[in-house]
Amino acid sequence: MHEVVESSRTYAGSTLVLETRFVTGEGEVVLVDFMPPMEEHTCVVRRVCGVRGAVAMRADVALRFDYGRTVPWVTQTENELRAVAGPDMVVLRSRDAEGGRVAFEGQDHTTASEFTVKAGETVSFVLTYCSSLDAVPEEFDVEASLVATKEYWDDWMARCTYSGDYADEVRRSLLTLKAMTYRPTGGIVAAVTSSLPERLGGVRNWDYRFCWLRDTAFMLLVFLRAGYREEAMAWRRWLLRAVAGAPAQIQTVYGLWGERQLPEWIADWLPGYEGSAPVRIGNGAAEQFQLDVFGEVAAALARTPQAEDDIRVSASSLQAELIDHLCDVWQEPDEGIWEVRGPRQHFTHSKVMAWVAVDRAIQHCEQYGGKGDVERWKQVRAAIHAEVLERGFDPELNSFVQSYGSKELDASCLRIALVGFLPPHDPRIVGTVTAIEKGLMRDGLVARYNTHVTDDGLPGVEGTFLACSFWMVINLWLIGRCVDAQQLYARLLTLLNDVGLIAEEYDPQAKRMLGNFPQALTHIALVHAAFALSGEWTPQHAHDADVEDIHGPGNLSHLQAL
Repeated sequence: MHEVVESSRTYAGSTLVLETRFVTGEGEVVLVDFMPPMEEHTCVVRRVCGVRGAVAMRADVALRFDYGRTVPWVTQTENELRAVAGPDMVVLRSRDAEGGRVAFEGQDHTTASEFTVKAGETVSFVLTYCSSLDAVPEEFDVEASLVATKEYWDDWMARCTYSGDYADEVRRSLLTLKAMTYRPTGGIVAAVTSSLPERLGGVRNWDYRFCWLRDTAFMLLVFLRAGYREEAMAWRRWLLRAVAGAPAQIQTVYGLWGERQLPEWIADWLPGYEGSAPVRIGNGAAEQFQLDVFGEVAAALARTPQAEDDIRVSASSLQAELIDHLCDVWQEPDEGIWEVRGPRQHFTHSKVMAWVAVDRAIQHCEQYGGKGDVERWKQVRAAIHAEVLERGFDPELNSFVQSYGSKELDASCLRIALVGFLPPHDPRIVGTVTAIEKGLMRDGLVARYNTHVTDDGLPGVEGTFLACSFWMVINLWLIGRCVDAQQLYARLLTLLNDVGLIAEEYDPQAKRMLGNFPQALTHIALVHAAFALSGEWTPQHAHDADVEDIHGPGNLSHLQAL
């Protein structure tokens, strides 16, 4: 094989077709990787295109099932290679420059091939997954599929209505979020990976390949703001299917199909990313009580358009049942937005989001009608608001705190102004922003909370949390520190990788990403911050006579979308 002296990669325009260029002393090739938006089977296509000279290449295929534990039975015919284990089958097909097959040989439980690509030649590989009980999928025209895939993404991006600053980063983030949507159901995963560590060598490793109500609600509001109504309706149908049943049974996390059983277990035969064990499959957060999800879901339902083929329970009925249940349980402690594995607490952010849930439901009923005990809801809304101001704000720190009676800061409090609980210029909001700047920022980035003093039930520390850093951008902008907001946003954009993707966390000392990747919540916060800085998202004030703060009746900031 030839030594690579230079490499680079990029997406082809506004698509998810990845082009990776390799330069050697003997020539140059481009790898074109894409997944056709097919209905029945999952395929990964790779085209190796000769650009200059002649480059010797080697293809290695090491197929494993059941998280690497099961070595499949591999058979090869003149036309294809098949790997089968239990219910799973993978089919590998290839075409060389003359239209023939690329020869593969078995080598110590792997399959390999060596070939040379000259300028103007193309060698293609198609890897298809299907059930071992199904007939082998038919071949398709790779060139035509590439054209169709590019057209699919170009057509999708053409629907984007965003016209503000940072358009490239916003569009790439929107594409990434779309790619994290499971088309058959409308479910949206938090990330496509499991157990990428929040600290190398640590145990804060989680499986994010599921649908969090919180993340998906945030994502849908971003999609709506960018003009993607179809995605909003698909999510609405997924939500109604997933949470069907008694409101008390609502979960924070579901599977792509709306599955409720997501038992967390450890694949102890895997060493973990750079030795970061354990590798977790499933997520125990599905069993937690997280009060804040009621607020995110209520806000999303209030904004989501009615789907023509809506299923049995309308969103208005669902919302009313959820709010009635919330009115019964909002005074209980919970595990909170960060899904702590320590004791339940009265988290300030959770209570604020309970207020949001009731507030948005009241607005929706008053604007559109529908069932609901609005008078009771108004009483509960006022009670939550008063309690948060009394117990969630520390006058000595001049900041909202992590939980009632605590002296600890928490970056989730940066969302208080974003959801309209108080106006951005309220002294308590400004004080909270200042306190978090001083107490939770490391090397210019925001940590969720101080892991040394907060009992979250886990040992060790983590990196700075990138979504919180984008929330700080929005807060700085809203309180009038526009230059600081723009500078922090510019800093955050430098953390994107070479193809515009970003992870959950970042280690400023090691200068590397941490956590699952790409992370939906981070990309959502990136887009939200761009909306704010470009003027496409601004606070909307509305007087509410039912709510009083410590200064008496006042204007509460009801934000337009997020």
